[in-house]
Formats: sequence, C-alpha cells, structure tokens
Amino acid sequence: MLTIETAGNDQIPVIINIAENTWWRVYESILSSDQIRYMLDTIYAPSNLSSQIESGAQTYLILRDDGEPVGFASYSSTDQAGVGRIHRLYVLPEVHKKGCGRKLVEEVATRLRALDMEAVELNVNRFNPAKGFYERLGFQVMREEDVPVGPYWMNDYVMRMTL
Repeated sequence: MLTIETAGNDQIPVIINIAENTWWRVYESILSSDQIRYMLDTIYAPSNLSSQIESGAQTYLILRDDGEPVGFASYSSTDQAGVGRIHRLYVLPEVHKKGCGRKLVEEVATRLRALDMEAVELNVNRFNPAKGFYERLGFQVMREEDVPVGPYWMNDYVMRMTL
C-alpha cells in the first residue's frame, strides 16, 4: 500500500538515500560522474535540506510502499501568483511504472490546490525520459532553461500543469 507523509529533519537520511540510489541510474547517461557527485553533495547536503525543511521554504514528502521509503518530492509556492513548484521528485528505479510518481504528483497537486494554486511548474532535464511521464500527467513544456549549479549547468525544460 502506498502512503505519503510530510518529512521532518529525521527523514533527511531517507531523502539522501533515495537521491543517491536514483540520480546515478537516471543521470549516468546524461551527466558526467563528477557533475552527479557535485550535484548530490550540494543539493542534498544535510544542512541544505534541514534549512529548507525548518524554514518552510520547501515541504518534503516521503512516499512509502508497504512502509518502505521508495520516493520523495518537495514543493512550495512561488513568487508568481497562483503557481506552485515541484522542486524535486524522485522514485527508486525499481518501482518505476507502478504509480509511485503519479501518486506523489497527485498529492502535491492536492496540497497546492488547498493553497489556492492554479498551476504547478517543475524543471526536468531536456534529456531525461521523465519528460514523457510528466507529459502523460498533463504537464506541457513552457520553455527551455539553463540553470547554473556551481561549475555545471542543468539543461532543462520548464513544464507546467494546470491544477
């Protein structure tokens, strides 16, 4: 059974573990090993995650399948009126195509609607096959965006879905 809980600081190791076990498999054919390591060490540094959670800058959700953590997402409102943002959404590769990603997106959408949001945006790497997954859920490409992360670049699509 799939369940979702809001993550606190005690769940930071779970988030990091899922990120480590997902990023390498998803991005190994897209990014260099050095870039993957840098991104994981920077984005998922415990102090960064803790700051986001404690300040409320992002809400993290943990998806469990029969009690085992299999994915996570983070979201927030934005400076753009009526638009929320999914910052991160990762599901372990071994549970892909089992409805886990959809469950996380649906939960974020429900929570954003409760905040009077009318749309949700996210970034997805232009070479990430997850783009098709998001399109099947109703997201549409709005534009391309190149995002600097330290000495590297993330070459993304910005996608939006009406809630």
